[in-house]
Amino acid sequence: MLQACNRIDVYEKTVPFNIHEWAGSNQPSFQFSITDTTSLYNIYTVVRHDDAYHFNNLWLNVTIAAPGDTAKTQQVQLLLGDNTKGWLGSAMDDIIEHRILLTRNPIRLKKGTYIFTLQQTMREDPLQYVLNAGIRVEKAVQ
Repeated sequence: MLQACNRIDVYEKTVPFNIHEWAGSNQPSFQFSITDTTSLYNIYTVVRHDDAYHFNNLWLNVTIAAPGDTAKTQQVQLLLGDNTKGWLGSAMDDIIEHRILLTRNPIRLKKGTYIFTLQQTMREDPLQYVLNAGIRVEKAVQ
């Protein structure tokens, strides 16, 4: 049998936003468990938006609750496009999907349950033309 090229090794989940608006008070949370502590992992933010999205970026507060640790929040800027190249994600008609690394290099994760929470912190609230946001975790190719 043939195997799929885009196999999800660990976890991927996105949540949809009603009427394509992401309010700052809507903070989707994603929970997954790690059992393999010998592998390295890449962690991505997944964002889908309409072509009508107003900005080239997206500011997020990403909160991570790792096993045995207190939750930590980091502000990140996701670059979604630029004025010369257009959108940097994959487009299908007028929907653009971005999978953007949150970690510069693959990281080792502890055994246990992780909880990631995403909050958009853009000036526009609710943020128009955002369809989904989520997290993807995959084993790094070694």
